[in-house]
Amino acid sequence: MKIINKQNFFSTVCVIYTLLVLGKLVLEYITQGAWGNYQGNLLVMFVLSVLPVFVLSQHYRFQKYPLLAVIVVQYLVLIGGVMLFTWVSGLFEPLHKDAYRDMFLSFSVPYAIGAVVYYISLFYEVKKVNRMLKAMKEEMPEGQNQDRQVK
Repeated sequence: MKIINKQNFFSTVCVIYTLLVLGKLVLEYITQGAWGNYQGNLLVMFVLSVLPVFVLSQHYRFQKYPLLAVIVVQYLVLIGGVMLFTWVSGLFEPLHKDAYRDMFLSFSVPYAIGAVVYYISLFYEVKKVNRMLKAMKEEMPEGQNQDRQVK
């Protein structure tokens, strides 16, 4: 049995790489006793990667609401968090005059691309499952079709 295969190879590499980078950052902090700029930037990038993935993964909880509304609210919550993070960062160190614009663009563009890919993939996955359900329903004997209606 293969644990790593064609389907999970890239995601396995990404997880291992992320763990190695985070381990390196923690080890450098322990040995040097302080965070450097690049270390802080890498941690911010990690957090700004985890949050959108988490928020997108929660879409199923809001299936009773229109998809467009869910997408807009997800984005507004995330961009609000990014802007709040930027503001809080400004309390501890000076921000560049374009910091909010840069954070907005640095977050919004990759998020939009990722969200489009995610929702298109989700749409195709739902269509695939619906085709499978339809095929299973057609294969059932006549008497059982009425008892097992799929919404």
